[in-house]
Amino acid sequence: MHPSAARPRARSTLIEALRGAAAGPPYDPAPGDLREVTVAGLALPVRATVALFVATAVFVVDATGSVLGSPIRAVLGGDDPALNRAVERAVLFGLVPLLVVVLAFHDEPERFGRPGRYGLILGRWRWGVGLLVAGLAVMTPIILWLSTFPEFVGYYGGASTSPGPIVLRNLLELVPAEFLLRGFLLFVLLRRIGPLAIVVVQVPFVLTHVGKPEIELWSTFLGGSIFAWLDWRTGSILWSALGHVYVLSLMVTLAGAAPA
Repeated sequence: MHPSAARPRARSTLIEALRGAAAGPPYDPAPGDLREVTVAGLALPVRATVALFVATAVFVVDATGSVLGSPIRAVLGGDDPALNRAVERAVLFGLVPLLVVVLAFHDEPERFGRPGRYGLILGRWRWGVGLLVAGLAVMTPIILWLSTFPEFVGYYGGASTSPGPIVLRNLLELVPAEFLLRGFLLFVLLRRIGPLAIVVVQVPFVLTHVGKPEIELWSTFLGGSIFAWLDWRTGSILWSALGHVYVLSLMVTLAGAAPA
């Protein structure tokens, strides 16, 4: 084949691949997703309203005090505040919304809600693996560079630099956080307001990073949007959760090991 004839074919193949990468599954609403309740003249979507209030409430509880700290310390019997905090957040960010899904977000004839509708499945895993690997290939050198900045060393320094405890804490904390925002909240809103949901869930995600290094705070606008898009594309929170755990664990390990 003449090289000039191969170029249009290659271009067509690339265009088809990009279209495939951006083709998300449909998120058709069930009757319960459309159900409304009228309060003081306002017709409010029940599930979307409950999800927004629950997500807001658990963040407020987390920010205002360790209400679960004592029971967790009693169960664990340890003196690691960071681990206790991670377990507490696993309960707040993971168990609480999961119970809401199972006990309240179900449609007849189902007796319980299906967590798979809210991202707790493998989803379109081939795309998930490919897109995640490509994203981490881009992010890894950026993390290696940023971890040398004084603001990151100052913020993350002093933590354990052993990868095992860092990864464990991040798994306990970030996987439930991904479920809360980009599973529970995102998929409820997708079925009610469509793709705008990807923008809406960035608001609490960005605000939870206030107080972190300014570069990281601004980066959440892009990073959070990419994670939300990835979950929309695959129908699963697994891939954003793995990416989030990897990025933060690498940053904490490197910045914590850097000389102050």
